[in-house]
Amino acid sequence: MGYSDIYGAWQADPEAFWMKAAEAVDWYRPPSKALFDDKAPMYEWFSDAMVNTCYNAVDRHVEAGRGDNLAIMHESPITHSTKGITYRELRDRVASLAGALKMRGIEKGDRVIIYMPMIPEALEAMLACARIGAIHSVVFGGFAANELAVRIDDATPKAIIAASCGLEPGRVVHYKPLLDEAIEQASHKPEFCVIFQREQEVAKLVEGRDFSWHGFQYGVKPADCLPVEGNHPAYILYTSGTTGQPKGVVRSTAGHLVALQWSMENIYNVGPGERFWAASDVGWVVGHSYIAYGPLLAGAETLVFEGKPIGTPHAGVFWKIIQNHRVKSFFTAPTALRAIKREDPKGEWIKRYKLHDLQALFLAGERADPDTIKWAQEHLGVPVIDHWWQTETGWAIAANPIGIEQLPVKLGSPSVPMPGYEVHVLDEGGHELPAGQMGAIAIKLPLPPGTLQTLWNAEERYRKSYLSHFPGYYETGDAGYKDEDGYLYIMARTDDVINVAGHRLSTGAMEEVLAAHPDVAECAVIGVADALKGQLPLGFLCLNSSHERSPEEVIAECVGMVRKQIGPVAAFKLACVVDRLPKTRSGKILRGTMQKIADGESFKLPATIDDPAILDEIAEALKKAGYAKQPA
Repeated sequence: MGYSDIYGAWQADPEAFWMKAAEAVDWYRPPSKALFDDKAPMYEWFSDAMVNTCYNAVDRHVEAGRGDNLAIMHESPITHSTKGITYRELRDRVASLAGALKMRGIEKGDRVIIYMPMIPEALEAMLACARIGAIHSVVFGGFAANELAVRIDDATPKAIIAASCGLEPGRVVHYKPLLDEAIEQASHKPEFCVIFQREQEVAKLVEGRDFSWHGFQYGVKPADCLPVEGNHPAYILYTSGTTGQPKGVVRSTAGHLVALQWSMENIYNVGPGERFWAASDVGWVVGHSYIAYGPLLAGAETLVFEGKPIGTPHAGVFWKIIQNHRVKSFFTAPTALRAIKREDPKGEWIKRYKLHDLQALFLAGERADPDTIKWAQEHLGVPVIDHWWQTETGWAIAANPIGIEQLPVKLGSPSVPMPGYEVHVLDEGGHELPAGQMGAIAIKLPLPPGTLQTLWNAEERYRKSYLSHFPGYYETGDAGYKDEDGYLYIMARTDDVINVAGHRLSTGAMEEVLAAHPDVAECAVIGVADALKGQLPLGFLCLNSSHERSPEEVIAECVGMVRKQIGPVAAFKLACVVDRLPKTRSGKILRGTMQKIADGESFKLPATIDDPAILDEIAEALKKAGYAKQPA
């Protein structure tokens, strides 16, 4: 069966499709039906089933005779260590930690915040919570104390599991002082903390509140898996909200299992014993779905990587790991590839390694510009597959499902919708737009299993943020179009669509043109306020390390390219060369913040920003271009 047969089967009978997909999960009590719509538009999946995530991710593989297979492979070029953990070892370690949490009073439904770097213990903490029905909320390790405090107050955890430190190239990130400060700031106080002491920094423990990881587990009875209802929250994951108050996305247990199990086989083409690597972080949704849970549900080996795409130690570290661990499916963000391409434009590092087992490279997290995809296709010689999804959806909305069939790749498109997602392109009034016309991308309700059930303690906010603008649809907040073949093109966040003299233009389309310039390593386009035209596009260009021409020449050529490919209507005349772009830690460019600086508006420092100093550099560049004027 090909993609269109499978998508058609879902359309014809969604209930039968998802009940069939649910057969790949081990249930204590199977669901009586797939969709529970009695509280629509608050839909639920497999609500009356009884199931346990940890059992499906770990124990069942041991019971099936695969206990000696590797479950986790930890690669830390920063500490120069490589370490594997088998499924049997993982089960024993997780059961021990779960037993200790249980002994300290953690029960089903209690929240536990996890604040850890990219080490296997982070996954063990997640799985230990799942084992006993506790709801985990992973906060990106090293997040600012104030941001951690906000999440502590929202999730009201009974316990926090953290590490003494995280490691960046050339520096130690002190987690424990940040944690102590966050607890001091928060009005809710956890009952206790468990600290994994790393040898690079041993943290000071607060007597009576803090336990060391190993001491905490000393002499405890390992815990068994506790069956929970299908609609029991598996975890809360915070995503940035427009108000500055983070939104706690709630993922329910059964739908999460069914969707991830389906996606591992059908999208990534990975099964038991095969090696899957998502180069992300457990603090992000990719880390939840495809470092911690997806690969383990599939019985595959998951790589946990503590390092960066460049500088730990060189721009070939990704390819070295793919060679050494015979990775089959590799998943990263376009921003990581652009960083590598900037250091190694000719792909010299790639040639040094044998990537025999690599079947495909998957990209997600932001728009993959065609130029980056072409570079990767040329040098890696495997399909480069962009796919599109969100923290809220937990797995791909649109993808090229290589486990079913490999569809033709169209540059700039994440291909086609996956089963469960009926994707529409709507105008402001909620009317369907014809092929080729850009509009708001919305998904017909109900969303499929594995997507968000609600926001934590904020159902009204969930309805308002996602369901109210286009009744009967989930609003993605992304803008784009479909082509004649039904391929989807995601061009910008809805708020990145700029209005130039009444023409709605996509900043993503302009970035695509700029990125094709041989000297441009990375770029961003924002709309700046203009008295005459409402808004004008302004480009930021980061140049390749090997560029030989002057910034002025590059800018002039870029202006000419946009004029030629998008037309004079884009009114693209302004660009400045900068060393780097401000980004979140997951690699998303902070266009909204740059726009506020350009227009002289006040802004709140984004919580997820990687390096705040970059904003000053951007402000300087904007001032030279005649922008970033302080309000009079």
